[in-house]
Amino acid sequence: MKPGIKPSYIKSSYMQRCICIVAYFLVGSLCLIKCYASDVPKVERWGRYEITLKGPVTGNPYTDVTLKATFSKGTDKVTVNGFYDGDGVYKIRFMPAKTGVWNYVTASNLAALKNKTGSFQCVSAAGDNHGMVRVWDTYNFKYDDGKVFYPFGTTAYAWTHQGEELEQLTLKSLKNAPFNKVRMCVFPKYYNYVTNEPELYPYEKISSAKGANGRVKFVWDFKKFNPAFFRHLENRIDDLNALGIQADVIIFHPYDKGHWGFDSMGKANDLFYIKYLIARLSSFRNVWWSMANEFDYIKSKPREVWDTYSAAVVNNDPYRHLCSIHNGSVYFDNWKSYFTHVSIQNGAPVEDFGRAVLLRDVYFKPVIYDEVCYEGNLPLRWGNLTGQQMTEAIWQGIIAGTYVTHGETIKTKGDTIFWAKGGVLKGESPARIAFLKNIMEQGPGPLKLADPWKDNQTAQTDSTYYLIYFGKQTQKDWAFSLPKKNGPPAGTKFKVDIIDTWNMTITPLNEVFETAAPDGYRIYDTHGKKVKLPDNPYMALRIKQVK
Repeated sequence: MKPGIKPSYIKSSYMQRCICIVAYFLVGSLCLIKCYASDVPKVERWGRYEITLKGPVTGNPYTDVTLKATFSKGTDKVTVNGFYDGDGVYKIRFMPAKTGVWNYVTASNLAALKNKTGSFQCVSAAGDNHGMVRVWDTYNFKYDDGKVFYPFGTTAYAWTHQGEELEQLTLKSLKNAPFNKVRMCVFPKYYNYVTNEPELYPYEKISSAKGANGRVKFVWDFKKFNPAFFRHLENRIDDLNALGIQADVIIFHPYDKGHWGFDSMGKANDLFYIKYLIARLSSFRNVWWSMANEFDYIKSKPREVWDTYSAAVVNNDPYRHLCSIHNGSVYFDNWKSYFTHVSIQNGAPVEDFGRAVLLRDVYFKPVIYDEVCYEGNLPLRWGNLTGQQMTEAIWQGIIAGTYVTHGETIKTKGDTIFWAKGGVLKGESPARIAFLKNIMEQGPGPLKLADPWKDNQTAQTDSTYYLIYFGKQTQKDWAFSLPKKNGPPAGTKFKVDIIDTWNMTITPLNEVFETAAPDGYRIYDTHGKKVKLPDNPYMALRIKQVK
């Protein structure tokens, strides 16, 4: 030790140097973390992360190449299939359900595509990104983030096959409409009021020639897809997502009749198509799977094959999107585990009270009456509902704790029918559907019949909120009366709003009603009060508890 230098100074100087060294490394580490964080791609929760790889174009990449990737975050692992997107481009898409850093590694039968690694950061969802729609509380739906979803859907089967101008017009119509779900076909449709040839086809065309009957005969390579067709479909599904609309994607349909042959490709080609479609679309959070429209009318596919096809959809979809199968005349086995909810074609259940609830009680799943005939002016029994009939059908479904899909078949000279091609909505029911949708979204939750055995007009969320619908019947007054079942205790106070479902008015009453003790199966006002009604059809009452 040098003379004059105290040991405490030496200790202090040493500690200062150590602190400086530690600070240097901390600052350097923070810089590295910051640089890493800025370089790592960021994707919203329930967004879409896409891996793009270059690979061979020789042979048939659709059949010769296998590709998948496993995404991992801690103990969470998800494996998804990739697909060939043409021009030597291979893609894998992933929808993360949890925030944080995800890592991936690819697997393939080709060295050029396997063991590719990478990572991205999943950040919190923002804006209108609520995740996927799921079944909730047995009979209803919620988004992943907990927001309740009430399916107020419509129908535009072949809207994505009509060209840019008309498709943009359809999107404009949907933007200004109340609908949050659209039933739509993957394959083009050759049926009444929609017989145009699309600009894009799903497969590579080998040849086409006019037959003796003047119709074109197409020959396709069912082992080679047309990526441009599927990219176009994806863009339209993303367009719907931007509008907050679910795409109820119909995988098969019978409206071909040999014109293209997409309804009769054979089991092996059908399964090949399913795998490719799911690989491309399963990362889209607003997709629902509909195995078929009118499955029983596709005569080339026996009933038993739908189990195989439905299992293929579920097994290839790592996210378990909502899935259903739509009937023509005969229902499928909707209780099977492939199906998350029930999609029904039948207008009778929503023509009057007490019918729609029956299938809810049979299947113990959400029931959507996806086809109950359409508001229109066609000379066909399925296409000539009045606006009042369409609106009442939807109210009947809601009151029963089920849901009903809208459709429009109004034909004017030189114009399209929305149900077939999209375009402009002309009917009277969409505005009334928006009115009902707003009532539902303002309420405390989904509805169910308060007493389905004896009162099929009174729905409730719980004993604090009721919605009573009178349908076509007219009356001048209504004695305050609630079902005893699941009812409120004596002394509960309520206020009543009179709703004109057709004229779209809500009239609050100033009077307060107070429940008495049950009298038999009913609960009345303590003083027997009545509500005066305007004696019009399509009236309803909203009854809310007050403190």
